[in-house]
Amino acid sequence: MRRPLLAGRTLRTRLTILVSTAVLVACAAVGLATDVAIHSFLISRLDQQITLAGSRYAVSLEHNDHDADNKPETTTVGQAIGTLGARLLQGHITNIGVVSDSTHPLVVSADGRAELEAVVAAAGQDGGARAVSVDGLGDYRVQVTTGADGDVLVTGLPLESLQETMDVLLWTEIIVFLSVAVVIGLLGRIAVRRALRPLERVAATALRVSELPLASGEVNLPDRVPGADDHTEVGRVASAVNHMLTRIEVALTERQASENRLRQFVADASHELRTPLAVVRSHAELIALEADAFSSAARDSLRSMESGTRRMSRLVDDLLLLARLDSGLPLEREQVDLTRVALDAVADSRVAAADHHWILELPAEPLVVIGDEQRLHQVMANLLANTRLHTPPGTTVTVSLSVVSPDGVLPDGVLPDGVLPDGVLPAGGSSADSEMIRVAVVDDGPGVPPDLLPHIAERFVRGAGHPDRASGSSGLGLAIVTGVVTAHGGSVSISSRPGRTAVQVELPRA
Repeated sequence: MRRPLLAGRTLRTRLTILVSTAVLVACAAVGLATDVAIHSFLISRLDQQITLAGSRYAVSLEHNDHDADNKPETTTVGQAIGTLGARLLQGHITNIGVVSDSTHPLVVSADGRAELEAVVAAAGQDGGARAVSVDGLGDYRVQVTTGADGDVLVTGLPLESLQETMDVLLWTEIIVFLSVAVVIGLLGRIAVRRALRPLERVAATALRVSELPLASGEVNLPDRVPGADDHTEVGRVASAVNHMLTRIEVALTERQASENRLRQFVADASHELRTPLAVVRSHAELIALEADAFSSAARDSLRSMESGTRRMSRLVDDLLLLARLDSGLPLEREQVDLTRVALDAVADSRVAAADHHWILELPAEPLVVIGDEQRLHQVMANLLANTRLHTPPGTTVTVSLSVVSPDGVLPDGVLPDGVLPDGVLPAGGSSADSEMIRVAVVDDGPGVPPDLLPHIAERFVRGAGHPDRASGSSGLGLAIVTGVVTAHGGSVSISSRPGRTAVQVELPRA
């Protein structure tokens, strides 16, 4: 399909081209009308000159003696140079001549005579003025009249001067009209630029707003389109954009206020639940000391109560941690050996899930970061817990630590376990300019469902129908991982396909 001529051009360029084209079309129309009018006027004047000249020259040919070349020997007075005269009898030229100066006599050739005879035959007697091309002489305007002796007299004047005048007029029009089109195009471009300047301000304001972090946090939209004038179309567009930005700012402020209230409620509720949960848990442990005297059903009920209180306590702790991360409260800042954290987390997982195959790949030297050791241990524990809960027995889980340079290149001998060819889902955070420590947890389980992968790091998102859904999974594990890693200046990425799922955590190296 052919692309339109002005497709992809800016509005300013298109308007300038359209204005220039319209000017050229108008100039062409004016020039055409002028040429037609002047040509008609000049032809009319030439016809008048022929009429005023009459047939005196043609009549004079009838009474003159002629030489062998049929040129008149008499000098015609009052006739313009180039005047053509001819006498025809019974359709054939008997006398013909052209007025010329003595130094350049003009002679009509046989072909020219034949052309005149044909014109007279076509026009008939009193055929009026008409144009004819005479061989050797050029274009003429001739008039045919009837003589006194029944002969036909032809008088003509050359069209050369008329054609020269029209050529000069045409080139003058072309030069003037092109100059006018160029000047109007430049002036139009300046005018269009000034008229569309508010649209450029609208685009610049929209671009600045689009670069603001609107997804979360306090949102302030100080930018407005300046110079909005409701009396112009472009000004009304700017006013509409300003009104839209105001409405968006109000909506974002209300959203943030609602989120703040919800977070505060979660934090307050979680904090208030800790004390009664501790009381219930302590009483359950006290009662358990005398559980031997209870019936089997009572002991089962007691165990369920202890399990429920433990799960609720973990949930309350997780909610409090997320509320603390959302509020931006600082974490502990100390040197943490990630190698030791990985060793402890994998050792705990081997005990908790002995039916899985656990592989730990560590570098020769310890890898240290600055952060909160307890929270980083929780990150590692949550990643391994997710692997245990969402993969069947016999799954091989590989935990590796490596160093990544600022340009993303791994040192020699280190394999990028977390990198998969089918794409990576970023889950938040940013990388520093220094070396990064990469923690990769890779398993050969069934993988994450494609429809769940984009939301896997959101809160309370759990895989539908996994067997351990009721055994303690709250759907906050990866949300806590993302929040803690982001608070440490790192990033989390997740990729998955059947037979290979990888979670990468990158933290700035100390």
